[in-house]
Amino acid sequence: MFPAAATPRRELPPARAAEGTDRAEPAEQPSGTAQDTAAPAPKSEGRNAFFDNAKYLAIVLVAMGHAWEPLTDGSRAAEALYMTVYTFHMPAFIIISGYFSRSFDMRKDRLQRLVTGVAVPYVLFETAYAFFKRWADDDPGHPVSLLDPWFLTWFLVALFIWRLTTPLWKVVRWPIPLAVAIAVMASVSPDIGDDLDLQRVLQFLPFFVLGLALRPEHFKMVQRRAVRIASLPVFACALLMAYWAAPRMSSAWFYHRDSAQELGTTWWIGAIMTLALFGCSIVMVACFFSWVPTRRTWFTVLGAGTLYGYLLHGFLAKGSRFWGWFDDYAWLHSPLGEIAVTLIAGGLVTALCTPPVRRMFRFAMEPTMAWAFRKDPADAARARVSA
Repeated sequence: MFPAAATPRRELPPARAAEGTDRAEPAEQPSGTAQDTAAPAPKSEGRNAFFDNAKYLAIVLVAMGHAWEPLTDGSRAAEALYMTVYTFHMPAFIIISGYFSRSFDMRKDRLQRLVTGVAVPYVLFETAYAFFKRWADDDPGHPVSLLDPWFLTWFLVALFIWRLTTPLWKVVRWPIPLAVAIAVMASVSPDIGDDLDLQRVLQFLPFFVLGLALRPEHFKMVQRRAVRIASLPVFACALLMAYWAAPRMSSAWFYHRDSAQELGTTWWIGAIMTLALFGCSIVMVACFFSWVPTRRTWFTVLGAGTLYGYLLHGFLAKGSRFWGWFDDYAWLHSPLGEIAVTLIAGGLVTALCTPPVRRMFRFAMEPTMAWAFRKDPADAARARVSA
Protein backbone atom coordinates (compact mmCIF):
# COMPACT_ATOMS: atom_id res chain seq x y z
CA MET A 1 0.00 0.00 0.00
CA PHE A 2 2.83 2.37 0.78
CA PRO A 3 5.56 2.87 -1.84
CA ALA A 4 9.14 2.42 -0.77
CA ALA A 5 11.89 4.74 -1.90
CA ALA A 6 13.91 3.52 -4.86
CA THR A 7 17.13 4.97 -3.50
CA PRO A 8 18.88 4.49 -0.15
CA ARG A 9 17.29 6.35 2.74
CA ARG A 10 18.79 9.68 3.68
CA GLU A 11 18.85 11.23 7.06
CA LEU A 12 16.26 13.83 7.82
CA PRO A 13 17.34 17.41 8.44
CA PRO A 14 15.87 19.39 11.30
CA ALA A 15 12.37 20.67 10.72
CA ARG A 16 12.29 24.14 9.25
CA ALA A 17 8.64 25.02 9.54
CA ALA A 18 7.08 26.15 12.75
CA GLU A 19 3.48 26.19 11.69
CA GLY A 20 1.02 23.52 10.62
CA THR A 21 0.88 25.26 7.27
CA ASP A 22 4.56 24.22 6.97
CA ARG A 23 5.82 27.64 6.05
CA ALA A 24 9.52 27.95 6.56
CA GLU A 25 10.67 30.04 9.49
CA PRO A 26 13.68 32.17 8.56
CA ALA A 27 14.86 32.19 12.14
CA GLU A 28 14.36 30.45 15.47
CA GLN A 29 14.34 26.88 14.25
CA PRO A 30 12.73 24.43 16.65
CA SER A 31 15.05 22.46 18.89
CA GLY A 32 18.77 22.67 19.00
CA THR A 33 19.73 19.78 16.77
CA ALA A 34 23.00 20.03 14.91
CA GLN A 35 23.22 19.70 11.16
CA ASP A 36 23.59 16.06 10.15
CA THR A 37 26.82 15.03 8.49
CA ALA A 38 25.05 12.98 5.83
CA ALA A 39 23.51 14.67 2.83
CA PRO A 40 20.14 16.13 3.78
CA ALA A 41 16.94 14.96 2.16
CA PRO A 42 16.07 16.92 -0.95
CA LYS A 43 13.61 19.72 -0.45
CA SER A 44 10.93 21.25 -2.59
CA GLU A 45 10.88 25.00 -2.26
CA GLY A 46 12.65 24.84 1.10
CA ARG A 47 10.35 22.11 2.40
CA ASN A 48 11.23 18.71 3.82
CA ALA A 49 10.32 16.03 1.27
CA PHE A 50 9.70 13.33 3.88
CA PHE A 51 6.93 15.25 5.63
CA ASP A 52 5.29 16.36 2.39
CA ASN A 53 5.32 12.74 1.21
CA ALA A 54 3.86 11.55 4.51
CA LYS A 55 1.09 14.11 4.44
CA TYR A 56 0.15 13.29 0.86
CA LEU A 57 -0.01 9.55 1.52
CA ALA A 58 -2.03 10.16 4.69
CA ILE A 59 -4.57 12.40 2.95
CA VAL A 60 -5.02 9.78 0.23
CA LEU A 61 -5.83 7.26 2.96
CA VAL A 62 -8.26 9.72 4.55
CA ALA A 63 -10.15 10.08 1.27
CA MET A 64 -10.12 6.33 0.68
CA GLY A 65 -11.42 5.73 4.19
CA HIS A 66 -14.35 8.07 3.57
CA ALA A 67 -15.05 6.22 0.31
CA TRP A 68 -14.97 2.84 2.06
CA GLU A 69 -17.37 3.85 4.82
CA PRO A 70 -20.60 3.13 2.86
CA LEU A 71 -19.16 -0.26 1.85
CA THR A 72 -18.41 -1.50 5.35
CA ASP A 73 -21.93 -2.69 6.16
CA GLY A 74 -21.87 -5.34 3.46
CA SER A 75 -18.19 -6.24 3.35
CA ARG A 76 -16.20 -7.56 6.28
CA ALA A 77 -12.98 -7.10 4.31
CA ALA A 78 -13.80 -3.43 3.66
CA GLU A 79 -14.59 -2.95 7.34
CA ALA A 80 -11.27 -4.54 8.33
CA LEU A 81 -9.32 -2.32 5.94
CA TYR A 82 -11.31 0.70 7.11
CA MET A 83 -10.54 0.03 10.78
CA THR A 84 -6.85 -0.59 10.07
CA VAL A 85 -6.41 2.68 8.18
CA TYR A 86 -8.36 4.64 10.79
CA THR A 87 -5.91 3.42 13.40
CA PHE A 88 -3.13 5.59 12.03
CA HIS A 89 -4.02 8.07 9.25
CA MET A 90 -5.30 10.93 11.45
CA PRO A 91 -2.77 10.22 14.25
CA ALA A 92 -0.01 10.53 11.62
CA PHE A 93 -1.40 13.89 10.48
CA ILE A 94 -1.69 15.12 14.05
CA ILE A 95 1.83 14.01 15.01
CA ILE A 96 3.23 15.93 12.03
CA SER A 97 1.15 18.96 13.04
CA GLY A 98 2.61 18.78 16.53
CA TYR A 99 6.14 18.36 15.20
CA PHE A 100 5.84 21.54 13.15
CA SER A 101 4.35 23.42 16.09
CA ARG A 102 7.41 22.97 18.30
CA SER A 103 8.59 26.57 17.97
CA PHE A 104 5.12 28.09 18.22
CA ASP A 105 4.84 30.89 20.74
CA MET A 106 2.71 33.98 21.13
CA ARG A 107 4.78 35.99 18.71
CA LYS A 108 2.69 38.34 16.61
CA ASP A 109 3.42 36.84 13.20
CA ARG A 110 2.71 33.30 14.39
CA LEU A 111 -0.56 34.31 15.98
CA GLN A 112 -1.55 36.02 12.74
CA ARG A 113 -0.80 32.86 10.76
CA LEU A 114 -2.80 30.83 13.25
CA VAL A 115 -5.77 33.09 12.60
CA THR A 116 -5.42 33.25 8.81
CA GLY A 117 -4.34 29.65 8.28
CA VAL A 118 -6.62 27.87 10.77
CA ALA A 119 -9.36 30.04 12.27
CA VAL A 120 -10.48 31.78 9.07
CA PRO A 121 -10.64 28.54 7.01
CA TYR A 122 -12.67 27.01 9.82
CA VAL A 123 -15.24 29.79 9.75
CA LEU A 124 -15.48 29.72 5.96
CA PHE A 125 -15.67 25.96 5.52
CA GLU A 126 -17.94 25.35 8.48
CA THR A 127 -20.35 27.85 6.97
CA ALA A 128 -19.94 26.38 3.47
CA TYR A 129 -20.55 22.83 4.72
CA ALA A 130 -23.70 23.95 6.56
CA PHE A 131 -25.18 25.49 3.41
CA PHE A 132 -24.04 22.49 1.37
CA LYS A 133 -25.93 20.14 3.67
CA ARG A 134 -29.01 22.33 3.47
CA TRP A 135 -28.95 22.06 -0.31
CA ALA A 136 -27.56 18.59 -1.03
CA ASP A 137 -29.38 16.77 1.78
CA ASP A 138 -32.62 18.75 1.39
CA ASP A 139 -32.29 19.89 5.00
CA PRO A 140 -33.12 23.62 5.04
CA GLY A 141 -33.21 23.67 8.82
CA HIS A 142 -29.63 22.58 9.30
CA PRO A 143 -28.05 25.21 11.57
CA VAL A 144 -25.00 27.30 10.78
CA SER A 145 -23.12 27.00 14.05
CA LEU A 146 -19.44 27.65 14.66
CA LEU A 147 -19.68 25.87 18.01
CA ASP A 148 -20.60 22.49 16.51
CA PRO A 149 -18.04 21.45 13.87
CA TRP A 150 -19.55 19.31 11.13
CA PHE A 151 -17.73 16.45 9.43
CA LEU A 152 -14.10 17.42 8.67
CA THR A 153 -13.89 20.86 10.25
CA TRP A 154 -13.29 19.46 13.74
CA PHE A 155 -9.60 19.17 12.85
CA LEU A 156 -9.24 22.93 12.39
CA VAL A 157 -10.84 23.60 15.78
CA ALA A 158 -8.58 21.02 17.37
CA LEU A 159 -5.44 22.37 15.69
CA PHE A 160 -6.28 25.90 16.82
CA ILE A 161 -6.70 24.79 20.45
CA TRP A 162 -3.71 22.47 20.46
CA ARG A 163 -1.40 25.09 19.04
CA LEU A 164 -2.49 27.72 21.54
CA THR A 165 -1.62 25.29 24.33
CA THR A 166 1.85 24.55 22.91
CA PRO A 167 3.71 26.86 25.33
CA LEU A 168 2.11 24.99 28.25
CA TRP A 169 3.31 21.60 27.01
CA LYS A 170 6.84 22.99 26.79
CA VAL A 171 7.00 23.74 30.51
CA VAL A 172 5.40 20.66 32.09
CA ARG A 173 7.72 17.87 33.15
CA TRP A 174 5.85 14.88 31.70
CA PRO A 175 3.77 16.22 28.80
CA ILE A 176 2.94 12.93 27.08
CA PRO A 177 1.70 11.05 30.20
CA LEU A 178 -0.31 14.13 31.14
CA ALA A 179 -1.89 14.34 27.68
CA VAL A 180 -2.72 10.62 27.77
CA ALA A 181 -4.32 11.05 31.20
CA ILE A 182 -6.44 13.91 29.85
CA ALA A 183 -7.51 11.74 26.90
CA VAL A 184 -8.49 8.89 29.23
CA MET A 185 -10.50 11.22 31.46
CA ALA A 186 -12.27 12.67 28.42
CA SER A 187 -13.17 9.20 27.14
CA VAL A 188 -15.08 8.48 30.37
CA SER A 189 -16.75 11.90 30.67
CA PRO A 190 -20.04 11.97 28.71
CA ASP A 191 -20.92 15.42 30.09
CA ILE A 192 -18.27 17.12 27.93
CA GLY A 193 -20.85 17.52 25.19
CA ASP A 194 -20.47 18.36 21.52
CA ASP A 195 -19.37 22.00 21.67
CA LEU A 196 -16.23 22.50 19.56
CA ASP A 197 -16.02 18.70 19.33
CA LEU A 198 -14.03 18.73 22.56
CA GLN A 199 -14.09 14.94 22.86
CA ARG A 200 -11.97 14.69 19.73
CA VAL A 201 -9.82 17.62 20.77
CA LEU A 202 -8.97 15.92 24.06
CA GLN A 203 -8.83 12.29 22.92
CA PHE A 204 -6.51 13.07 20.00
CA LEU A 205 -4.41 15.44 22.14
CA PRO A 206 -1.67 12.86 23.00
CA PHE A 207 -0.69 12.56 19.34
CA PHE A 208 -0.17 16.31 19.03
CA VAL A 209 1.87 16.42 22.25
CA LEU A 210 3.90 13.44 21.04
CA GLY A 211 4.67 15.39 17.87
CA LEU A 212 5.89 18.29 20.00
CA ALA A 213 8.28 15.93 21.77
CA LEU A 214 9.72 14.27 18.67
CA ARG A 215 13.08 15.19 17.15
CA PRO A 216 14.60 14.46 13.72
CA GLU A 217 16.47 11.46 15.10
CA HIS A 218 13.18 9.79 16.04
CA PHE A 219 12.04 9.86 12.43
CA LYS A 220 15.44 8.52 11.34
CA MET A 221 14.95 5.60 13.74
CA VAL A 222 11.76 4.43 12.04
CA GLN A 223 13.36 4.82 8.62
CA ARG A 224 15.79 1.99 9.33
CA ARG A 225 15.57 -1.08 7.09
CA ALA A 226 14.85 -3.34 10.06
CA VAL A 227 11.78 -1.28 10.96
CA ARG A 228 10.50 -1.37 7.38
CA ILE A 229 10.85 -5.13 7.27
CA ALA A 230 9.19 -5.55 10.68
CA SER A 231 6.31 -3.31 9.62
CA LEU A 232 5.11 -5.86 7.05
CA PRO A 233 4.08 -8.56 9.54
CA VAL A 234 2.76 -5.83 11.86
CA PHE A 235 0.44 -4.56 9.12
CA ALA A 236 -0.59 -8.13 8.31
CA CYS A 237 -1.39 -8.85 11.96
CA ALA A 238 -3.31 -5.57 12.19
CA LEU A 239 -5.45 -6.52 9.19
CA LEU A 240 -6.14 -9.97 10.62
CA MET A 241 -7.03 -8.50 13.99
CA ALA A 242 -9.31 -5.96 12.33
CA TYR A 243 -10.97 -8.72 10.29
CA TRP A 244 -11.67 -10.59 13.52
CA ALA A 245 -12.88 -7.46 15.32
CA ALA A 246 -15.04 -6.10 12.46
CA PRO A 247 -18.29 -7.87 13.50
CA ARG A 248 -17.51 -7.55 17.21
CA MET A 249 -16.41 -3.94 17.62
CA SER A 250 -17.80 -0.59 16.55
CA SER A 251 -15.53 1.46 14.32
CA ALA A 252 -16.77 4.53 16.23
CA TRP A 253 -13.98 3.88 18.73
CA PHE A 254 -11.50 5.11 16.11
CA TYR A 255 -13.29 8.44 15.67
CA HIS A 256 -12.60 9.47 19.29
CA ARG A 257 -15.69 11.66 19.24
CA ASP A 258 -17.74 9.92 21.94
CA SER A 259 -17.27 8.82 25.52
CA ALA A 260 -17.35 5.17 26.49
CA GLN A 261 -20.81 5.58 28.00
CA GLU A 262 -22.12 7.08 24.75
CA LEU A 263 -20.77 4.02 22.94
CA GLY A 264 -22.82 1.78 25.23
CA THR A 265 -20.13 0.45 27.53
CA THR A 266 -18.70 1.11 30.99
CA TRP A 267 -16.19 3.77 31.95
CA TRP A 268 -13.36 1.35 32.73
CA ILE A 269 -13.62 -0.27 29.32
CA GLY A 270 -13.40 3.21 27.83
CA ALA A 271 -10.19 3.88 29.74
CA ILE A 272 -8.66 0.59 28.61
CA MET A 273 -9.72 1.15 25.00
CA THR A 274 -8.24 4.66 24.95
CA LEU A 275 -4.87 3.38 26.16
CA ALA A 276 -4.95 0.34 23.86
CA LEU A 277 -5.86 2.37 20.79
CA PHE A 278 -3.18 4.94 21.57
CA GLY A 279 -0.56 2.20 21.72
CA CYS A 280 -1.81 0.54 18.53
CA SER A 281 -1.88 3.87 16.72
CA ILE A 282 1.70 4.70 17.68
CA VAL A 283 2.91 1.33 16.37
CA MET A 284 0.98 1.70 13.13
CA VAL A 285 2.13 5.30 12.61
CA ALA A 286 5.74 4.16 13.04
CA CYS A 287 5.18 1.45 10.44
CA PHE A 288 3.58 3.98 8.09
CA PHE A 289 6.44 6.47 8.51
CA SER A 290 8.99 3.71 7.85
CA TRP A 291 7.69 3.33 4.29
CA VAL A 292 7.39 7.04 3.48
CA PRO A 293 10.08 8.06 0.95
CA THR A 294 12.60 10.62 2.17
CA ARG A 295 13.55 11.63 -1.39
CA ARG A 296 11.55 13.90 -3.63
CA THR A 297 8.90 12.03 -5.65
CA TRP A 298 6.21 13.03 -8.14
CA PHE A 299 3.76 13.58 -5.29
CA THR A 300 6.05 15.56 -2.97
CA VAL A 301 4.74 18.87 -4.28
CA LEU A 302 1.20 17.75 -3.40
CA GLY A 303 2.12 17.53 0.28
CA ALA A 304 1.88 21.31 0.52
CA GLY A 305 -1.79 21.15 -0.46
CA THR A 306 -3.09 18.42 1.81
CA LEU A 307 -5.31 20.76 3.82
CA TYR A 308 -6.94 21.80 0.53
CA GLY A 309 -7.56 18.17 -0.38
CA TYR A 310 -8.79 17.40 3.13
CA LEU A 311 -11.42 20.14 3.25
CA LEU A 312 -12.51 20.12 -0.40
CA HIS A 313 -12.98 16.38 -0.83
CA GLY A 314 -15.53 16.44 1.98
CA PHE A 315 -18.15 17.96 -0.33
CA LEU A 316 -18.02 14.95 -2.65
CA ALA A 317 -17.61 12.48 0.20
CA LYS A 318 -20.82 13.72 1.81
CA GLY A 319 -22.55 14.44 -1.50
CA SER A 320 -22.15 10.84 -2.58
CA ARG A 321 -24.20 9.83 0.48
CA PHE A 322 -26.78 12.58 0.14
CA TRP A 323 -27.35 11.75 -3.53
CA GLY A 324 -27.52 7.98 -2.95
CA TRP A 325 -24.72 6.97 -5.27
CA PHE A 326 -23.84 3.91 -3.20
CA ASP A 327 -27.49 2.85 -3.15
CA ASP A 328 -28.24 3.50 -6.81
CA TYR A 329 -25.20 1.65 -8.16
CA ALA A 330 -25.15 -1.79 -6.57
CA TRP A 331 -22.02 -2.81 -8.48
CA LEU A 332 -20.00 -0.47 -6.23
CA HIS A 333 -20.43 -3.05 -3.47
CA SER A 334 -18.71 -5.77 -5.51
CA PRO A 335 -14.94 -6.37 -5.26
CA LEU A 336 -14.34 -4.55 -8.55
CA GLY A 337 -16.59 -1.73 -7.43
CA GLU A 338 -14.68 -1.38 -4.18
CA ILE A 339 -11.42 -1.18 -6.09
CA ALA A 340 -12.91 1.43 -8.41
CA VAL A 341 -14.16 3.51 -5.48
CA THR A 342 -10.70 3.34 -3.90
CA LEU A 343 -8.96 4.51 -7.07
CA ILE A 344 -11.48 7.29 -7.69
CA ALA A 345 -11.10 8.60 -4.14
CA GLY A 346 -7.31 8.58 -4.41
CA GLY A 347 -7.35 10.31 -7.78
CA LEU A 348 -9.86 12.92 -6.66
CA VAL A 349 -7.99 13.98 -3.54
CA THR A 350 -4.74 14.01 -5.51
CA ALA A 351 -6.27 16.47 -7.97
CA LEU A 352 -7.50 18.65 -5.10
CA CYS A 353 -3.94 18.95 -3.72
CA THR A 354 -2.46 20.25 -6.97
CA PRO A 355 -1.07 23.80 -7.33
CA PRO A 356 -3.88 25.03 -9.66
CA VAL A 357 -6.52 24.10 -7.08
CA ARG A 358 -4.45 25.70 -4.35
CA ARG A 359 -4.23 28.93 -6.31
CA MET A 360 -7.98 28.87 -6.88
CA PHE A 361 -8.88 28.46 -3.21
CA ARG A 362 -5.98 30.30 -1.57
CA PHE A 363 -8.33 33.18 -0.74
CA ALA A 364 -10.14 30.86 1.69
CA MET A 365 -7.27 28.69 2.91
CA GLU A 366 -4.36 31.14 3.17
CA PRO A 367 -5.71 34.69 3.15
CA THR A 368 -3.22 37.43 4.00
CA MET A 369 -5.75 39.73 5.69
CA ALA A 370 -3.19 42.46 6.38
CA TRP A 371 -6.12 44.86 6.85
CA ALA A 372 -7.27 42.92 9.93
CA PHE A 373 -4.08 43.28 11.99
CA ARG A 374 -2.38 46.19 13.64
CA LYS A 375 0.96 47.16 12.19
CA ASP A 376 3.91 46.80 14.49
CA PRO A 377 5.80 50.16 14.64
CA ALA A 378 9.08 48.26 14.77
CA ASP A 379 8.18 46.42 11.55
CA ALA A 380 7.29 49.69 9.86
CA ALA A 381 10.61 51.19 10.96
CA ARG A 382 12.53 48.21 9.60
CA ALA A 383 10.64 48.50 6.31
CA ARG A 384 11.61 52.18 5.99
CA VAL A 385 15.26 51.36 6.69
CA SER A 386 15.33 48.56 4.12
CA ALA A 387 13.68 50.82 1.56
